[in-house]
Parts: sequence; structure tokens; C-alpha cells
Amino acid sequence: MRRYRRWGLAVAAIVLGVAGCATSEEWATWKAHPTHFASGDHLAFSVRNREGSAARVTRTDVSRARDEAWWGKPITVSQEQILER
Repeated sequence: MRRYRRWGLAVAAIVLGVAGCATSEEWATWKAHPTHFASGDHLAFSVRNREGSAARVTRTDVSRARDEAWWGKPITVSQEQILER
């Protein structure tokens, strides 16, 4: 029983710790979508384009984002920066 109580307290601490990190805008986005990513392609794109790194966007990414209605912080790049592959 003690083990379950410790586990429950640990989970509660993690949830409360993470809850304090999101802005109200980010929470609104989370509440509006049932999952964190729209698709596996959305996940791969987000992992590849982490904040603070140079964005790598392909024309396929742009097309998939439009077709799958990706959400989150938009990454803006000029036409010249979009990779052909």
C-alpha cells in the first residue's frame, strides 16, 4: 500500500510540475486537440525542428501541415529556405 501511495505522490508531483510550465495559450491549444500531434509526420517534423535550431522545412512538410491541419507554434521560413526534398 505504501508503494502505491509513493507512486501516486510522484505522479502528482510530476503533473503539477509540468502544469506550471504551459502558458494559457498553450493550454488552450492542448484542450482543443485530443492528441499532442496530428500525425506521425507532425511528430517527426516537430522533433526535427526543435526550438532554437535552424528550421528544416520541405514542400512535403508544408503540404502535409495543410492537409492534416497541424497545430502548435508555427515555424515561418521564406520561400528560399524551403528544401526541395
